[in-house]
Amino acid sequence: MVERVIAACDGAAKGNRGPAAWAYVVADSAGVPQRWQAGSLGHSTNNIGELTALEQLLLATDPAVPLEVRLDSTYTRDAVTKWLAGWKRNGWKTAAGKPVANRELIQHIDALLEGRDVIFVYVPAHQVNGDPLNAIADKAASDAARAQESAGGTAADLPVPEPSPSSSPRAGRAAPSSRTKRSSGGSRTLPARYVGTCPCAKPYAKGDMITRVGNSWGHPQCAEAHA
Repeated sequence: MVERVIAACDGAAKGNRGPAAWAYVVADSAGVPQRWQAGSLGHSTNNIGELTALEQLLLATDPAVPLEVRLDSTYTRDAVTKWLAGWKRNGWKTAAGKPVANRELIQHIDALLEGRDVIFVYVPAHQVNGDPLNAIADKAASDAARAQESAGGTAADLPVPEPSPSSSPRAGRAAPSSRTKRSSGGSRTLPARYVGTCPCAKPYAKGDMITRVGNSWGHPQCAEAHA
């Protein structure tokens, strides 16, 4: 029996739009990092960085080997596990009748997922004692976005995550995560009609996917953390 490979992917944008990048880290079945890669995207959005990170991870791993993908982007997770079937039925239109953002990238990811055994695991970002693979991918993407240079390596030269300012989870409770395979379903997430700023202080651009975060609108991953 082939053991499931564990990996994490992440995107970053310094401003939205702004200098952007993607990154992934591939571990063994025990979660021990083996190799990593990051690439720049010029000026782009965080969502494109997140999607590109998943695309590049799928391209860099064996389709015959089961894969667990850890990611902190609920937009990316939901795009390929919840919304995709409906978008196809609607001729690549959203429930509101608008063209699906980042369509070509999502279609390529859909093709790469065809026939593969992939589990998506949501992990909150920037947590004390959070997921270590996510922290490595986050650091690699952030560094590549700033430098606008590609990078990569092995376990011998992994990016070193910076200490997180977030509060640690309460004793006795693990940081929340969720495992998802591709399926259809609804969501309260929708494209932003205007440029705005999430309660986490990160901006979002018109067309980026946002959802309710308390009494405001913001990035879906912040809503997960706020819940």
